Amino acid sequence: MKLRTYIVEDNPTIRENLIGTLEELASVEPVGFAETEDEGKVWLKERAGQWDLAIVDLFLRQGSGLGVLEACRERSPGQKMVVLSNYATPDIRMRCAQLGVDAVFDKSNEIDALVDYCVAHSRG
Repeated sequence: MKLRTYIVEDNPTIRENLIGTLEELASVEPVGFAETEDEGKVWLKERAGQWDLAIVDLFLRQGSGLGVLEACRERSPGQKMVVLSNYATPDIRMRCAQLGVDAVFDKSNEIDALVDYCVAHSRG
C-alpha cells in the first residue's frame, strides 16, 4: 500500500529531493505540498480523508509547522504526522510530542530513519 503523503516544506530543493527519495525507497505517493502554515492547515483539514502521512518542517515562509501540527491534533488514528527539521532539539522533540506528533526526524542525519518509518507504516 502506498502512503498518501502531504509535505509542508518551503524549500523547493529539499522538498523535491525528499519526494524523490521517498517515492523510490518508501512506497510514498505524494498528494500535495504547502510552503506556509496556512496552506498546510487548510489542505490537511479540508481533505482529512485523503492523506495517510504528513511530513512537516517547523520553520516555514509564513507561520510555523507547530501551527500545522496543532491544527491536526484531531485526526484519525491511522493518520500519522511527523516532523522533519534542522532543529530537532530535545525541547522541540518534547513540544512536538505534546502536540501529538508521531515522530521527529533531523534533516541532517535522520533521513534513513524517516525512510524506515515510512516503509514500516506503509506495511500497516
